[in-house]
Amino acid sequence: MDWFFNPKLQAAARALVAGEVIAYPTEAVWGVGCDPHNDQAVYKLLAMKRRDVEKGLILVAASMDQIEPLLRPLTVEQRQQLHQGWPGPLTWLVPDLRNQVPEWVKGQHTSVALRVSAHPVVSALCRAVGGPIVSTSANPQGKAPALHSWQVRRYFGDSLAALAPGAVGLQAKPTEIRDLVTGSIIRAS
Repeated sequence: MDWFFNPKLQAAARALVAGEVIAYPTEAVWGVGCDPHNDQAVYKLLAMKRRDVEKGLILVAASMDQIEPLLRPLTVEQRQQLHQGWPGPLTWLVPDLRNQVPEWVKGQHTSVALRVSAHPVVSALCRAVGGPIVSTSANPQGKAPALHSWQVRRYFGDSLAALAPGAVGLQAKPTEIRDLVTGSIIRAS
């Protein structure tokens, strides 16, 4: 099934484009997201989660093409390493060598957290908006990430403009995060 044509997914995509915060299923948990270029949307999302901007956020995309400008400055070896793990449940900290990502997404970091998702709903959502979106777990700071849409509604209620259709994937834990430059694992899966 191609989720791209699902009316609820299209409504969620329209909400993203309009600068709203939405929720959607990811590989392991429900996520909340918004347009990374819209600072007001990002700050709304951060306030909903009670998360400090300095921590930074993940950008999730449907394909490497959607994040190509961020990948251009990388070495051939670095690009091959990314290609081997994507699409899939692996987030890489990629140096933002040209400072293309705004501070409200990167936080205090010089790298940006990037993932090309294999989850069909996430992929369809990114295709529908034509680029990457912010992706962070659907929970207020200190609470367990939502595994079901009813938990998302309990956490955020009417603060969300839309809930994308679908269910979380089979991944047991949130995606692993690795540093592309050092190879170190920041968060194990």
